[in-house]
Amino acid sequence: MPGPVGAIDVQRYEGEVLSSAKDLLVTEEPLEIRLGHGPLGERNEFRLSVTMRTPGHDEELTRGFLFTEGLITDPAQLVRVVHCEDVKPEERGNVVRAELHPDLEVDPARWQRNFYTTSSCGVCGKSSIDAVHVRCATKPADWGRVDPALITALPDRMRAAQTVFKHTGGIHAAALFNREGELLILREDVGRHNAVDKVIGAALAGRPATNNRLLLVSGRAGFELVQKCVVAGIPLMAAVGAPSTLAVQLAKDSGLTLIGFLRGERFNIYAGAGTAKS
Repeated sequence: MPGPVGAIDVQRYEGEVLSSAKDLLVTEEPLEIRLGHGPLGERNEFRLSVTMRTPGHDEELTRGFLFTEGLITDPAQLVRVVHCEDVKPEERGNVVRAELHPDLEVDPARWQRNFYTTSSCGVCGKSSIDAVHVRCATKPADWGRVDPALITALPDRMRAAQTVFKHTGGIHAAALFNREGELLILREDVGRHNAVDKVIGAALAGRPATNNRLLLVSGRAGFELVQKCVVAGIPLMAAVGAPSTLAVQLAKDSGLTLIGFLRGERFNIYAGAGTAKS
């Protein structure tokens, strides 16, 4: 399986001198997710999706993806995730099969329709938000007042733990913190949604509570990232970049505290706790 970083030959221009050099780039490879389902002795396989990701933590990515997209509602519904060995040589390491619990009633046709709808943010903003609310048994807990000193310290803590970013400068990150600002889980990926799914998948596998945690992402806060937080029950999401209008609307409707433009000593609160601690 390819590693998260690869060396590439480049021609480097510096100080009016052109020379040959090596550059480290983040690896981008496809991951095909297949689902095994049905009663024991009558298992069927359904090819669900292909996502471009950075190799590593594929089980967490798959677990988080299935949960945040509503294909499973309980971690116990996923028995295991394994890399498929009976594939073409060029596909080895890039195909996984997620084995669902035999008692789980499934409808592959509904999965496919639901997946393609949610991935494209639905027909309109309202239908997208309604679909998220249907999948969520409860809303995220109220975070309460925001502590500026805690929030503004998080990006540096996340950046210090980003090993792949240090080598490549070209990868997204997502990090789960507790209320004291302690880093619990960090994952990096070429896709921002994959990084979030890996964090949520790791949390589900370890079964730590997500309802008293906050998630920080290195880029913008789009609708799909906010919906993943809502489905996972994470009460506060902070982003280095800006949110979208639909992301803010979903956050407000769901009770999620949403922070954006977290840079240096400043940030904006777009939804949730409207009053920061002084």
